[in-house]
Amino acid sequence: MTVTTALYRRYRPDSFADVIGQEHVTEPLMTALRKNRVNHAYLFSGPRGCGKTTSARILARCLNCAQGPTDTPCGQCPSCIELARGGSGSLDVIEIDAASHGGVDDARDLRERATFAPVRDRYKIFIIDEAHMVTSAGFNALLKIVEEPPEHIKFIFATTEPDKVIGTIRSRTHHYPFRLVPPEPLMAYLELLCNQENVPVAPGVLSLVIRAGGGSVRDSLSVLDQLMAGAGPNGLDYELAVALLGYTHASLLDDVVEAVAASDAATVFRAVDRVIQTGHDPRRFVEDLLERFRDLIIVKAMPESAHTILRGMPADQIARLQNQAHNLGSAELSRAADVTNTALTEMTGATSPRLHLELLCARILLPTSDQNERGLAARIDRVERRFSYAGNDVDAPAAAAATGAPAAAPAATAASTAAP
Repeated sequence: MTVTTALYRRYRPDSFADVIGQEHVTEPLMTALRKNRVNHAYLFSGPRGCGKTTSARILARCLNCAQGPTDTPCGQCPSCIELARGGSGSLDVIEIDAASHGGVDDARDLRERATFAPVRDRYKIFIIDEAHMVTSAGFNALLKIVEEPPEHIKFIFATTEPDKVIGTIRSRTHHYPFRLVPPEPLMAYLELLCNQENVPVAPGVLSLVIRAGGGSVRDSLSVLDQLMAGAGPNGLDYELAVALLGYTHASLLDDVVEAVAASDAATVFRAVDRVIQTGHDPRRFVEDLLERFRDLIIVKAMPESAHTILRGMPADQIARLQNQAHNLGSAELSRAADVTNTALTEMTGATSPRLHLELLCARILLPTSDQNERGLAARIDRVERRFSYAGNDVDAPAAAAATGAPAAAPAATAASTAAP
Protein backbone atom coordinates (compact mmCIF):
# COMPACT_ATOMS: atom_id res chain seq x y z
CA MET A 1 0.00 0.00 0.00
CA THR A 2 1.32 3.42 -0.96
CA VAL A 3 1.81 5.80 1.96
CA THR A 4 1.35 9.49 1.12
CA THR A 5 2.76 12.27 3.21
CA ALA A 6 0.92 15.49 3.99
CA LEU A 7 1.21 18.32 1.47
CA TYR A 8 2.96 20.65 3.92
CA ARG A 9 5.66 18.01 4.43
CA ARG A 10 5.91 17.02 0.77
CA TYR A 11 6.42 20.63 -0.33
CA ARG A 12 8.46 21.95 2.58
CA PRO A 13 10.99 24.47 1.17
CA ASP A 14 14.65 23.44 0.99
CA SER A 15 16.06 26.92 0.42
CA PHE A 16 15.26 30.50 1.33
CA ALA A 17 14.32 31.21 -2.29
CA ASP A 18 11.40 28.76 -1.92
CA VAL A 19 9.94 30.40 1.20
CA ILE A 20 6.95 32.56 0.22
CA GLY A 21 5.73 35.73 1.86
CA GLN A 22 8.72 36.21 4.20
CA GLU A 23 11.12 38.21 2.05
CA HIS A 24 11.68 40.68 4.90
CA VAL A 25 13.34 37.78 6.76
CA THR A 26 14.89 35.61 4.06
CA GLU A 27 16.65 38.39 2.16
CA PRO A 28 18.57 39.80 5.19
CA LEU A 29 19.51 36.26 6.23
CA MET A 30 20.81 35.46 2.74
CA THR A 31 22.81 38.70 2.74
CA ALA A 32 24.33 37.86 6.12
CA LEU A 33 25.29 34.40 4.83
CA ARG A 34 26.91 35.85 1.71
CA LYS A 35 28.91 38.29 3.86
CA ASN A 36 29.69 35.57 6.43
CA ARG A 37 28.24 37.73 9.22
CA VAL A 38 26.06 35.13 10.88
CA ASN A 39 25.15 35.66 14.51
CA HIS A 40 25.55 32.95 17.14
CA ALA A 41 21.84 33.07 18.18
CA TYR A 42 18.58 33.85 16.38
CA LEU A 43 14.98 34.30 17.48
CA PHE A 44 12.33 33.51 14.87
CA SER A 45 8.85 34.59 15.97
CA GLY A 46 5.45 34.75 14.33
CA PRO A 47 2.06 33.03 13.94
CA ARG A 48 1.84 29.29 13.51
CA GLY A 49 2.53 27.76 10.13
CA CYS A 50 4.33 30.74 8.60
CA GLY A 51 7.79 29.13 8.17
CA LYS A 52 9.76 29.66 11.40
CA THR A 53 10.97 26.09 11.94
CA THR A 54 11.38 25.52 8.21
CA SER A 55 13.58 28.64 7.94
CA ALA A 56 15.59 27.46 10.95
CA ARG A 57 16.31 24.17 9.16
CA ILE A 58 17.22 26.01 5.96
CA LEU A 59 19.60 28.25 7.92
CA ALA A 60 21.22 25.16 9.46
CA ARG A 61 21.52 23.67 5.97
CA CYS A 62 23.18 26.84 4.66
CA LEU A 63 25.63 26.97 7.57
CA ASN A 64 26.73 23.32 7.36
CA CYS A 65 26.81 22.98 3.57
CA ALA A 66 30.20 21.73 2.35
CA GLN A 67 30.41 24.82 0.12
CA GLY A 68 29.21 27.16 2.87
CA PRO A 69 28.35 29.07 4.74
CA THR A 70 26.27 29.92 1.68
CA ASP A 71 22.88 31.48 0.97
CA THR A 72 22.04 28.64 -1.46
CA PRO A 73 22.76 25.06 -0.25
CA CYS A 74 24.40 22.86 -2.85
CA GLY A 75 22.01 19.97 -2.26
CA GLN A 76 24.75 17.44 -2.98
CA CYS A 77 26.89 17.20 0.14
CA PRO A 78 25.97 14.77 2.96
CA SER A 79 24.77 17.58 5.23
CA CYS A 80 22.46 19.04 2.58
CA ILE A 81 21.02 15.62 1.78
CA GLU A 82 20.41 14.77 5.44
CA LEU A 83 18.72 18.12 6.14
CA ALA A 84 16.68 18.19 2.93
CA ARG A 85 12.95 17.55 2.71
CA GLY A 86 12.41 13.94 3.76
CA GLY A 87 16.04 13.56 4.87
CA SER A 88 17.15 11.45 7.81
CA GLY A 89 18.39 14.41 9.85
CA SER A 90 21.89 15.33 10.95
CA LEU A 91 23.66 14.50 14.21
CA ASP A 92 24.97 18.05 14.28
CA VAL A 93 21.55 19.71 14.01
CA ILE A 94 19.52 19.02 17.14
CA GLU A 95 15.85 19.96 17.22
CA ILE A 96 14.34 20.29 20.70
CA ASP A 97 10.64 20.64 21.48
CA ALA A 98 10.60 23.02 24.42
CA ALA A 99 6.98 22.13 25.18
CA SER A 100 8.20 18.83 26.63
CA HIS A 101 11.87 19.70 27.28
CA GLY A 102 11.70 23.18 28.79
CA GLY A 103 12.79 22.57 32.35
CA VAL A 104 16.03 23.42 34.06
CA ASP A 105 17.32 19.84 33.86
CA ASP A 106 16.75 19.80 30.09
CA ALA A 107 18.60 23.11 29.79
CA ARG A 108 21.55 21.74 31.77
CA ASP A 109 21.63 18.65 29.55
CA LEU A 110 21.64 20.87 26.43
CA ARG A 111 24.45 22.96 27.90
CA GLU A 112 26.56 19.84 28.48
CA ARG A 113 25.92 18.54 24.96
CA ALA A 114 26.88 21.90 23.50
CA THR A 115 30.41 21.65 24.89
CA PHE A 116 31.24 18.76 22.53
CA ALA A 117 32.53 19.49 19.03
CA PRO A 118 30.40 18.68 15.96
CA VAL A 119 30.50 15.08 14.79
CA ARG A 120 31.19 15.97 11.17
CA ASP A 121 29.93 19.37 10.12
CA ARG A 122 31.08 22.94 10.61
CA TYR A 123 28.64 23.85 13.39
CA LYS A 124 26.54 22.15 16.02
CA ILE A 125 23.16 23.86 15.71
CA PHE A 126 20.38 23.75 18.28
CA ILE A 127 16.86 24.53 17.01
CA ILE A 128 14.60 25.11 20.02
CA ASP A 129 10.98 25.03 18.90
CA GLU A 130 8.16 26.51 21.02
CA ALA A 131 10.84 28.44 22.90
CA HIS A 132 8.26 30.34 24.97
CA MET A 133 7.60 27.06 26.82
CA VAL A 134 11.08 27.09 28.37
CA THR A 135 10.78 28.00 32.04
CA SER A 136 12.56 31.01 33.53
CA ALA A 137 14.91 28.67 35.38
CA GLY A 138 15.61 26.84 32.12
CA PHE A 139 16.42 30.08 30.30
CA ASN A 140 18.68 31.17 33.14
CA ALA A 141 20.52 27.86 32.93
CA LEU A 142 21.08 28.53 29.21
CA LEU A 143 21.99 32.17 29.61
CA LYS A 144 25.75 31.83 29.92
CA ILE A 145 26.23 29.55 26.93
CA VAL A 146 23.84 31.63 24.77
CA GLU A 147 25.75 34.76 25.78
CA GLU A 148 29.23 33.35 25.13
CA PRO A 149 28.93 30.12 23.14
CA PRO A 150 31.88 28.16 21.74
CA GLU A 151 32.77 28.96 18.13
CA HIS A 152 31.11 25.79 16.86
CA ILE A 153 27.67 26.45 18.44
CA LYS A 154 24.63 28.20 16.94
CA PHE A 155 21.21 28.64 18.57
CA ILE A 156 17.91 29.21 16.76
CA PHE A 157 14.83 29.84 18.92
CA ALA A 158 11.41 29.57 17.26
CA THR A 159 8.29 30.79 19.04
CA THR A 160 4.78 32.11 18.53
CA GLU A 161 5.06 34.25 21.69
CA PRO A 162 8.38 36.15 21.75
CA ASP A 163 7.30 38.22 24.75
CA LYS A 164 7.51 35.08 26.90
CA VAL A 165 11.19 34.62 26.05
CA ILE A 166 13.03 36.37 28.87
CA GLY A 167 14.69 39.65 27.98
CA THR A 168 18.22 38.49 28.80
CA ILE A 169 17.93 35.79 26.12
CA ARG A 170 16.16 38.05 23.56
CA SER A 171 18.84 40.71 23.91
CA ARG A 172 21.51 38.21 22.84
CA THR A 173 19.73 37.10 19.67
CA HIS A 174 18.95 38.58 16.27
CA HIS A 175 15.15 38.75 16.22
CA TYR A 176 13.32 38.09 12.94
CA PRO A 177 9.50 38.44 13.10
CA PHE A 178 7.63 36.27 10.59
CA ARG A 179 4.21 37.32 9.28
CA LEU A 180 1.09 35.70 7.92
CA VAL A 181 1.31 35.28 4.15
CA PRO A 182 -0.82 37.70 2.06
CA PRO A 183 -3.56 36.16 -0.13
CA GLU A 184 -1.98 36.99 -3.50
CA PRO A 185 1.32 35.04 -3.18
CA LEU A 186 -0.49 32.28 -1.30
CA MET A 187 -3.03 31.98 -4.11
CA ALA A 188 -0.26 31.66 -6.71
CA TYR A 189 1.51 29.06 -4.55
CA LEU A 190 -1.64 26.93 -4.13
CA GLU A 191 -2.35 27.09 -7.86
CA LEU A 192 1.21 25.87 -8.54
CA LEU A 193 0.79 22.97 -6.12
CA CYS A 194 -2.53 21.96 -7.67
CA ASN A 195 -0.89 21.93 -11.10
CA GLN A 196 1.97 19.80 -9.82
CA GLU A 197 -0.53 17.39 -8.23
CA ASN A 198 -2.59 17.34 -11.46
CA VAL A 199 -5.78 18.24 -9.58
CA PRO A 200 -8.31 20.49 -11.39
CA VAL A 201 -9.75 23.26 -9.21
CA ALA A 202 -13.17 24.88 -9.63
CA PRO A 203 -13.37 28.70 -9.48
CA GLY A 204 -13.69 30.06 -5.96
CA VAL A 205 -12.32 26.99 -4.17
CA LEU A 206 -8.84 28.36 -3.49
CA SER A 207 -10.35 31.55 -2.06
CA LEU A 208 -12.17 29.39 0.48
CA VAL A 209 -8.95 27.50 1.24
CA ILE A 210 -7.04 30.73 1.85
CA ARG A 211 -9.81 32.06 4.05
CA ALA A 212 -9.85 28.84 6.09
CA GLY A 213 -6.04 28.89 6.39
CA GLY A 214 -6.04 32.44 7.73
CA GLY A 215 -2.68 33.34 6.14
CA SER A 216 -0.87 30.31 7.53
CA VAL A 217 0.80 28.32 4.75
CA ARG A 218 0.74 25.08 6.75
CA ASP A 219 -2.94 25.46 7.68
CA SER A 220 -3.84 26.31 4.08
CA LEU A 221 -1.99 23.24 2.80
CA SER A 222 -3.71 21.06 5.40
CA VAL A 223 -7.12 22.33 4.22
CA LEU A 224 -6.14 21.80 0.57
CA ASP A 225 -4.89 18.31 1.40
CA GLN A 226 -8.22 17.46 3.00
CA LEU A 227 -10.12 18.67 -0.07
CA MET A 228 -7.83 16.72 -2.40
CA ALA A 229 -8.35 13.56 -0.36
CA GLY A 230 -12.11 13.80 -0.82
CA ALA A 231 -12.07 15.07 -4.40
CA GLY A 232 -13.67 13.10 -7.21
CA PRO A 233 -12.40 12.57 -10.77
CA ASN A 234 -13.32 16.16 -11.68
CA GLY A 235 -11.01 17.63 -9.05
CA LEU A 236 -11.85 20.14 -6.34
CA ASP A 237 -15.53 21.03 -6.56
CA TYR A 238 -16.98 24.23 -5.07
CA GLU A 239 -19.95 22.38 -3.56
CA LEU A 240 -17.63 19.93 -1.80
CA ALA A 241 -15.40 22.73 -0.49
CA VAL A 242 -18.37 24.68 0.92
CA ALA A 243 -19.77 21.54 2.57
CA LEU A 244 -16.47 20.39 4.10
CA LEU A 245 -15.31 23.81 5.29
CA GLY A 246 -18.71 24.85 6.62
CA TYR A 247 -18.99 28.13 4.72
CA THR A 248 -22.25 29.54 3.41
CA HIS A 249 -22.89 28.84 -0.25
CA ALA A 250 -22.53 31.93 -2.42
CA SER A 251 -25.99 31.42 -3.94
CA LEU A 252 -27.62 31.65 -0.49
CA LEU A 253 -25.79 34.91 0.24
CA ASP A 254 -26.86 36.17 -3.20
CA ASP A 255 -30.50 35.41 -2.34
CA VAL A 256 -30.30 37.26 0.99
CA VAL A 257 -28.58 40.36 -0.41
CA GLU A 258 -30.94 40.60 -3.39
CA ALA A 259 -33.94 40.17 -1.09
CA VAL A 260 -32.65 42.94 1.19
CA ALA A 261 -32.27 45.23 -1.84
CA ALA A 262 -35.87 44.43 -2.88
CA SER A 263 -37.19 44.71 0.73
CA ASP A 264 -38.43 41.14 0.33
CA ALA A 265 -38.71 40.03 3.96
CA ALA A 266 -40.29 36.66 3.10
CA THR A 267 -37.25 35.56 1.06
CA VAL A 268 -34.85 36.72 3.76
CA PHE A 269 -36.58 34.75 6.51
CA ARG A 270 -36.90 31.69 4.26
CA ALA A 271 -33.11 31.85 3.84
CA VAL A 272 -32.70 32.01 7.62
CA ASP A 273 -34.91 28.94 7.97
CA ARG A 274 -32.83 27.16 5.31
CA VAL A 275 -29.66 27.90 7.30
CA ILE A 276 -31.16 26.38 10.44
CA GLN A 277 -32.81 23.38 8.74
CA THR A 278 -29.61 22.38 6.92
CA GLY A 279 -27.66 22.38 10.18
CA HIS A 280 -25.41 25.33 9.43
CA ASP A 281 -23.92 27.33 12.27
CA PRO A 282 -25.87 30.64 12.47
CA ARG A 283 -22.78 32.47 13.66
CA ARG A 284 -20.79 31.25 10.62
CA PHE A 285 -23.62 32.44 8.39
CA VAL A 286 -23.46 35.90 9.99
CA GLU A 287 -19.65 35.96 9.51
CA ASP A 288 -20.11 35.10 5.83
CA LEU A 289 -22.86 37.71 5.46
CA LEU A 290 -20.60 40.35 7.01
CA GLU A 291 -17.84 39.43 4.57
CA ARG A 292 -20.33 39.72 1.69
CA PHE A 293 -21.31 43.24 2.79
CA ARG A 294 -17.61 44.11 2.99
CA ASP A 295 -17.12 42.85 -0.59
CA LEU A 296 -20.10 44.89 -1.76
CA ILE A 297 -18.74 48.04 -0.11
CA ILE A 298 -15.46 47.54 -1.98
CA VAL A 299 -17.26 46.94 -5.28
CA LYS A 300 -19.41 50.02 -4.69
CA ALA A 301 -16.35 52.16 -4.00
CA MET A 302 -14.28 50.91 -6.95
CA PRO A 303 -16.59 49.18 -9.45
CA GLU A 304 -14.06 49.00 -12.28
CA SER A 305 -11.09 47.69 -10.27
CA ALA A 306 -12.58 45.64 -7.44
CA HIS A 307 -10.68 42.56 -8.67
CA THR A 308 -7.42 44.17 -7.49
CA ILE A 309 -8.72 43.89 -3.90
CA LEU A 310 -10.93 40.80 -4.20
CA ARG A 311 -8.11 38.62 -5.47
CA GLY A 312 -8.95 35.08 -6.47
CA MET A 313 -12.68 35.77 -6.80
CA PRO A 314 -14.13 34.45 -10.10
CA ALA A 315 -15.11 37.05 -12.68
CA ASP A 316 -18.75 35.94 -12.72
CA GLN A 317 -18.96 36.36 -8.96
CA ILE A 318 -17.54 39.90 -9.20
CA ALA A 319 -20.13 40.65 -11.89
CA ARG A 320 -22.90 39.50 -9.53
CA LEU A 321 -21.47 41.68 -6.77
CA GLN A 322 -21.43 44.68 -9.12
CA ASN A 323 -25.12 44.12 -9.90
CA GLN A 324 -25.98 43.76 -6.20
CA ALA A 325 -23.97 46.87 -5.26
CA HIS A 326 -25.81 48.82 -7.96
CA ASN A 327 -29.12 47.89 -6.30
CA LEU A 328 -28.01 49.07 -2.85
CA GLY A 329 -26.93 52.51 -1.71
CA SER A 330 -23.65 53.22 0.03
CA ALA A 331 -25.41 54.24 3.23
CA GLU A 332 -27.53 51.06 3.16
CA LEU A 333 -24.45 48.87 2.77
CA SER A 334 -22.57 50.67 5.51
CA ARG A 335 -25.50 50.39 7.92
CA ALA A 336 -26.07 46.71 7.07
CA ALA A 337 -22.40 45.95 7.74
CA ASP A 338 -22.49 47.82 11.07
CA VAL A 339 -25.67 46.05 12.20
CA THR A 340 -24.27 42.65 11.15
CA ASN A 341 -21.00 43.27 12.95
CA THR A 342 -22.86 44.19 16.15
CA ALA A 343 -25.03 41.10 15.88
CA LEU A 344 -21.96 38.90 15.37
CA THR A 345 -20.50 40.20 18.62
CA GLU A 346 -23.79 39.66 20.48
CA MET A 347 -24.06 36.07 19.20
CA THR A 348 -20.92 34.98 21.04
CA GLY A 349 -22.14 32.58 23.71
CA ALA A 350 -25.81 33.25 22.88
CA THR A 351 -28.25 30.55 23.96
CA SER A 352 -30.55 31.16 20.98
CA PRO A 353 -28.49 31.93 17.85
CA ARG A 354 -31.53 31.60 15.57
CA LEU A 355 -33.33 34.35 17.48
CA HIS A 356 -30.34 36.69 17.11
CA LEU A 357 -30.12 35.87 13.40
CA GLU A 358 -33.80 36.65 12.80
CA LEU A 359 -33.54 39.90 14.77
CA LEU A 360 -30.48 40.83 12.68
CA CYS A 361 -32.46 40.34 9.46
CA ALA A 362 -35.33 42.43 10.84
CA ARG A 363 -32.97 45.30 11.69
CA ILE A 364 -31.37 45.20 8.25
CA LEU A 365 -34.79 45.26 6.57
CA LEU A 366 -36.07 48.15 8.72
CA PRO A 367 -33.84 51.24 8.62
CA THR A 368 -36.50 53.06 10.68
CA SER A 369 -35.31 51.03 13.68
CA ASP A 370 -32.26 53.33 13.74
CA GLN A 371 -33.34 56.78 14.86
CA ASN A 372 -30.04 58.39 13.94
CA GLU A 373 -28.11 59.71 10.95
CA ARG A 374 -27.15 56.20 9.85
CA GLY A 375 -30.78 55.06 9.68
CA LEU A 376 -31.89 58.29 7.99
CA ALA A 377 -29.19 57.97 5.30
CA ALA A 378 -30.23 54.35 4.62
CA ARG A 379 -33.87 55.39 4.29
CA ILE A 380 -32.95 58.18 1.88
CA ASP A 381 -31.01 55.63 -0.19
CA ARG A 382 -34.13 53.48 -0.45
CA VAL A 383 -36.37 56.42 -1.34
CA GLU A 384 -33.99 57.57 -4.07
CA ARG A 385 -33.75 54.05 -5.46
CA ARG A 386 -37.54 53.73 -5.59
CA PHE A 387 -37.80 57.03 -7.45
CA SER A 388 -35.19 55.72 -9.88
CA TYR A 389 -37.09 52.45 -10.42
CA ALA A 390 -40.29 54.44 -11.05
CA GLY A 391 -38.60 56.41 -13.81
CA ASN A 392 -38.43 59.60 -11.78
CA ASP A 393 -34.66 59.76 -11.59
CA VAL A 394 -34.59 63.49 -12.25
CA ASP A 395 -32.80 66.34 -10.63
CA ALA A 396 -34.66 67.44 -7.45
CA PRO A 397 -34.46 71.19 -8.20
CA ALA A 398 -35.76 70.59 -11.73
CA ALA A 399 -38.63 68.46 -10.39
CA ALA A 400 -39.46 71.15 -7.84
CA ALA A 401 -39.47 73.83 -10.56
CA ALA A 402 -41.77 71.72 -12.72
CA THR A 403 -44.28 71.17 -9.91
CA GLY A 404 -43.96 74.55 -8.25
CA ALA A 405 -43.23 72.86 -4.88
CA PRO A 406 -40.31 73.70 -2.57
CA ALA A 407 -37.32 71.53 -3.50
CA ALA A 408 -36.57 70.18 0.00
CA ALA A 409 -40.11 69.49 1.22
CA PRO A 410 -40.96 66.29 -0.69
CA ALA A 411 -37.61 64.62 0.05
CA ALA A 412 -37.79 65.53 3.74
CA THR A 413 -41.36 64.28 4.00
CA ALA A 414 -40.54 61.02 2.21
CA ALA A 415 -37.48 60.42 4.35
CA SER A 416 -39.35 61.04 7.58
CA THR A 417 -42.49 59.03 6.79
CA ALA A 418 -41.12 56.13 4.71
CA ALA A 419 -40.90 52.81 6.48
CA PRO A 420 -39.30 50.50 3.94
